[in-house]
Amino acid sequence: MKIICIGSSTKDIIFPITDGVVIETPEDLEAQRKIVFELGAKYQVTQARHEAIGGCAANVACGLARLGVETLCCTRVGQDQAGDWIKEELQKNGVDIDLVQAGDHHSDLSTIVAHIPSEDRIIFSDRDSNEKLEIDSDGMKKVGAQWMFVSSLNGNAQENWESKLDKVLQLAKDENVKLIFNPGQKNLKSDVAKVMATIVQSEMVIVNKDEALEIVEKVGEFSIEELNDEKFLAEKLNGLGAKIVALTDGARGAWGLSGQEFVHVEARKEKVADTLGAGDAFSSGFIAAHLKEKSLQECLNWGISNSSSVVQKYGAVEGLLKESEI
Repeated sequence: MKIICIGSSTKDIIFPITDGVVIETPEDLEAQRKIVFELGAKYQVTQARHEAIGGCAANVACGLARLGVETLCCTRVGQDQAGDWIKEELQKNGVDIDLVQAGDHHSDLSTIVAHIPSEDRIIFSDRDSNEKLEIDSDGMKKVGAQWMFVSSLNGNAQENWESKLDKVLQLAKDENVKLIFNPGQKNLKSDVAKVMATIVQSEMVIVNKDEALEIVEKVGEFSIEELNDEKFLAEKLNGLGAKIVALTDGARGAWGLSGQEFVHVEARKEKVADTLGAGDAFSSGFIAAHLKEKSLQECLNWGISNSSSVVQKYGAVEGLLKESEI
């Protein structure tokens, strides 16, 4: 079984800190917690900084490869030191880089402030290369993959993300490739109708509860009780076309729907170093188990195990499990 992960890759630089004051701002519905630093001050990093590969497509590709799935990553980097480093990290994790593109621009870079007391973080992203990602249908056809995972596509003035997604959908249709869709926040905010149309053609959809709400609210008018019901949300996404739905909600765990089967698995209480990449780790665990024909319960367990391990380390890749460990 072979899968192509399509989307973003970055180099993440993580600074763990204990400084900064967290303030509650419940009146600001879109940012109810903030962190404050003194302007002009200088703060010491609490622990040694960490450098890790990031980006949804790269994270999921690494997770799948570690779990024994033959995986390629279709992403774009710059012709620079960071780009060479990203490709090396993918290869170290067993990912085939034949579909990695390189151009005359900067590789994507993220600086992440990991606030130790709150077990949360702030991400500062510089996106350049992945906005220029090209969907090379001919190149992907030659690979002969049976599955494609696509998430958080970015666009630019030359080609918007919807057009890139259309090419992925056409390729899936032409080559009878099964699609796994993990829409990003940018996709949901800018064109939820396109997200819904893509779910129609998807074998599997993986979203968190907030993302599921954003989609289902556009399907019809429902009560607050219905929109707060994970089974109701999963059934509505299934009704759009996705045969398998995985829905996560942080510390509350994850839910899966396949056919008439609906399963919930609790999250595991672990000491958190960094929540970065927890969702991607869940995705790679869940997908790998499904490709290995595990039950829905086992798929959820693999996803939770992988994400529970990742949050104990800094970065989105170091804590990823191998099949023998999971």
